[in-house]
Amino acid sequence: MTSFSKRLSALPSYPMAEIPAIKRRLVAQGVDVIDLGAGDADFPPPELAVETLARAARDPAMSRYPFQLGLPAFREAAAAYMQRRFGARFDPFTEVHPLIGSKEGIAHLATALVDRGDVAIVPEPGYAVYEGGTVLAGGEPYRYALTPRTAFLLELEEVPADARRRAKLVYLNYPNNPTAAVATREYLERTVAFCRRHGIVIAYDNPYCEITFDDYVAPSIFEIAGAREVAVEFHSLSKTFCMTGWRLGWAVGRPELIAALARVKNYVDTGAFLAVQAAGAAVLSQAESLARGYVARFKERRDAMLPVLRSQGFEPETPQATMYVWVPLPEGVPSAAFQRRALEDAGVVTLPGSAFGAGGEGFFRIALTVGAPRLVEAAERLGKVLATV
Repeated sequence: MTSFSKRLSALPSYPMAEIPAIKRRLVAQGVDVIDLGAGDADFPPPELAVETLARAARDPAMSRYPFQLGLPAFREAAAAYMQRRFGARFDPFTEVHPLIGSKEGIAHLATALVDRGDVAIVPEPGYAVYEGGTVLAGGEPYRYALTPRTAFLLELEEVPADARRRAKLVYLNYPNNPTAAVATREYLERTVAFCRRHGIVIAYDNPYCEITFDDYVAPSIFEIAGAREVAVEFHSLSKTFCMTGWRLGWAVGRPELIAALARVKNYVDTGAFLAVQAAGAAVLSQAESLARGYVARFKERRDAMLPVLRSQGFEPETPQATMYVWVPLPEGVPSAAFQRRALEDAGVVTLPGSAFGAGGEGFFRIALTVGAPRLVEAAERLGKVLATV
């Protein structure tokens, strides 16, 4: 009999793993399913991206190995975006690195930093890759529960002394998935100062920085003094530009940290398709203007759904950022049971808070990934489920 690794068995179940099969069964039965599960909006990617990809794909040179250098124009576009958007200057060849989507870079950073016995501080609820990357690197996740008590901020001073002493890495994600929380500058300043004192690297996951509402502008960690000593920031074209399947992002940080990540990646991939990197470079050159159109539509969806959710007995906060609504459940209602009822009885796909870790219990996540009329209908269906629990 095959014996699998302890690391494999230590991996938690991945959110959404079973949902596609259930959804297929319901659709085959004729159920009208509204899918608000994955953060994968139904908007098309920018036409600029499609046109650039089509041209680049016809160039035989674009089909060669990218290796870790990738397309210089993409590195340069990412560096130019960081300077233009955040006022942070980075060398495109030593402080920026292309990724096959930010997910793999986030996971591989743990391999570069964490040894057995080391701790990575992981927000819970949070993106499953934070814990998964830690486990696969042989490290120990310390799970910090994000709750309304701290405005869903990960407060490092509250981490037990032993975990702080052994910590090599902390994952931060603001604007946050799944809670949609945002971080104040004061919070980022004291967090950076803490990590500098304790020698902890910050993996700052920032894919939602352009999806913001109501005059809120999300920062980069590199707007904070001292962050270059301790942070690697991850960006993605997936969420803002509806390019989830294109798998393109980048990491940015000081040369030693970027070189460590690149060294790991040398052994696990040979880079994103060069034609996709060409398309990414074109998009980044117009990122802010392209983002505005998508953000306006996400806001329309948010503003259409929230009043209906509230009229149905839910009490969500109004998110200032992301494509998500983090909805509290009445006390004593298990999130997984509610999610299953919503899917099986009402044909609405959501994600239970518990899918993001035990700290997410008591909530469920809605993704604003379908049109406003469907979101309104979904809210009404969810209200009927709530009335019966």
